[in-house]
Amino acid sequence: MQIISLNVGTVMSCKDSLSTAGQTFLSAIHKSSISSVENPKAVQVNFLGLEADEQADTSVHGGHDKALYAYPIEHYSFWENTVQSELHAQKTFAYGHFGENITISGLLEHDVWVGDLWFIGDLELRVTKLREPCFKFNAKMDYKKAAKTMVKTAKSGWYLKVIKEGVVQAGDAIKVINGPKKISIKHQNDALMSAK
Repeated sequence: MQIISLNVGTVMSCKDSLSTAGQTFLSAIHKSSISSVENPKAVQVNFLGLEADEQADTSVHGGHDKALYAYPIEHYSFWENTVQSELHAQKTFAYGHFGENITISGLLEHDVWVGDLWFIGDLELRVTKLREPCFKFNAKMDYKKAAKTMVKTAKSGWYLKVIKEGVVQAGDAIKVINGPKKISIKHQNDALMSAK
């Protein structure tokens, strides 16, 4: 279990090509890698997330309980295949494509429990909840069923709270201490799907 990439973005105006009115919205979903396993660099993490990262709407991403968004690299091939199958487009996604701050390997939604503690060097994090995708994710993917597919397949990723600030870089190992194991991120996806 390790960090593959650390990704940041700035708030910008984005166009929703899926809306008939050509709606625009503010978002920092367009993130770029600033530290990868191919080019590792130390990055400061504070209580509100990665240094230099921004969020447009902290009610859905950001703040103390959702300071960091983690997404498994293992899901990238699923999305590349889905886009090819559904949209007949060949795409390869760069780190951070799904709006995540931390691209990770070795953990999936059924392995991750609310309350789990992560230790990465001096940094201490706690898993808080799944990501609930919205129309902004559909717009980013240019695929109107992207958000529903993310939840239905339990490929949502999850949010982390920063318990202890620190410096991390891509390639760092993630040590996990399980919490109470009452509800996994996959359970949250299943419950969200049942409610829709």
